[in-house]
Amino acid sequence: MSAAPPRVLTVAGSDSGGGAGIQADLKTMLALGVHGMSVITAVTAQNSLGVQGAWELPAEAVRAQYRSVVDDIGVQAIKTGMLSSAALVETVADLLSGTDAPVVVDPVGVSKHGDALLATEALESVRTRLLPVATVATPNLDEVAQLTGVRVEDEDGMRRAAEAILAHGPRWALIKGGHLAGSASPEAADLLTDGTREHWLRAPRLDNRHTHGTGCTLASALASGLAKGLTVPAAATAAKEYVTGAIASGFALGTGIGPVDHGWRWRTR
Repeated sequence: MSAAPPRVLTVAGSDSGGGAGIQADLKTMLALGVHGMSVITAVTAQNSLGVQGAWELPAEAVRAQYRSVVDDIGVQAIKTGMLSSAALVETVADLLSGTDAPVVVDPVGVSKHGDALLATEALESVRTRLLPVATVATPNLDEVAQLTGVRVEDEDGMRRAAEAILAHGPRWALIKGGHLAGSASPEAADLLTDGTREHWLRAPRLDNRHTHGTGCTLASALASGLAKGLTVPAAATAAKEYVTGAIASGFALGTGIGPVDHGWRWRTR
């Protein structure tokens, strides 16, 4: 009998198209050698064109899933994604505050296609309840603007964004700069900082429109590294490498934006 691998729990919504959400999280975790487990917060009808519908689960269902996993199996790291309402944000924040494991918070606000996945009235709960329990928060530039009002136009702006996110209490902020300057920059640069140490994670900007699930994938890869015992900078560096390869291998699916390839390291084409 083999020893169990590190265990990572994702608390997020289901993407029926398989490109993002719970499905992307579990694929990433498998690819990176950890055991993925899930708490489903919402069910979406979703494909390559967008989100056609979303149905939030009751807080008691989310709480029951979480307690079932954590109390019996245990976790080495937790990743949060779509938490569509203030009630769910506060429920999950309470659960996380009582669990001794690093937490990666991906403060999902909108889908890749621009569909809203977080109610406006939930933003304050994210700021005051969820971000304070995060080991690492991983907002993209749109989510930074939603949460802090800081609008980023250059790398100095990313530093201001990180300061604004850190002011809400996470130990580290990973500001994702993939949308910076549109597609004009030759690099996709992310900034990881705890307010004193600064790490720039850089990779070539790839000419591939099939990028559905990048945020989920990066956050899940980061949580997987933390579950293995890596430091935050080492886990973030490994996660950046993994998601860059997944973007490079992203493929067309349906008639819209296809997903990144979570199995890019295994696949032969």
